[in-house]
Amino acid sequence: MNIIVLIKQVPDTTEVKLDPKTGNLIREGIESIINPDDQHALEAAISLKEAFGGKVTAVSMGPPQAIDAISEALGMGVDKGILLSDRAFSGADTWATSFTLGKAIEKIGKYDLVLCGRQAIDGDTAQIGPQVAEYLGVPQVSYVYEIEETRKKSMVVKRRLEDGFERLQCNLPALFTVIGEINTPRYPDIGGLIAACEEKAPITIWNAADIGVQTSEIGLEGSLTHVIKTFSPKFKREGEILEGDGEEAVGSLIGKLKENRLI
Repeated sequence: MNIIVLIKQVPDTTEVKLDPKTGNLIREGIESIINPDDQHALEAAISLKEAFGGKVTAVSMGPPQAIDAISEALGMGVDKGILLSDRAFSGADTWATSFTLGKAIEKIGKYDLVLCGRQAIDGDTAQIGPQVAEYLGVPQVSYVYEIEETRKKSMVVKRRLEDGFERLQCNLPALFTVIGEINTPRYPDIGGLIAACEEKAPITIWNAADIGVQTSEIGLEGSLTHVIKTFSPKFKREGEILEGDGEEAVGSLIGKLKENRLI
């Protein structure tokens, strides 16, 4: 089984701050990690490879330092890594990002399954996986939390719903987005990490020309949406003291809760 995993290097959002003048994220000096949901996708892919054979390829789009995410994936057990890195890719919205990733997958060639996390913690759009599937023209299942059965040309999975789950049989090739319930990601192997840092490590870097795209189709120029402003929401707490004896205060409180449709 040949599996492609889409991963993203993101800033550790517990430390992210916004530039008050520009509204942009301050990334300098902030530790970068593999997007948590994508780590679960990596673990699912590696587990499937161990059970059924085949190869796992990790694909990431980002600046040159995103090669660290590819190296970590190799340390976990991925066979090959591909980094899409080109200044022309910068500023891409989900549409342009999905197009770029889709072109890279087409260049890779034959595959049985594409896995990715449900969403990235720095954007929270949950759009990349479904849009890549639409571009490739393959079936998709989102919010997968269990791969129940693997057959030669199909898989049976469970996807999480708000009040339960769906059990689906999906023909291959397909794309799944997974959530954290699916597994516990393994730690990278030290030997694997060291090997991933060597010159002969199986990591390939592709630019726009390598995947056959025009600058008008990718990055900021190829994006259909643009962020006007980014800001941190301001939280303001307001309190009110209810006067009177206990019965009167309770009655006043109940009245205010009803007025605000809280009860």
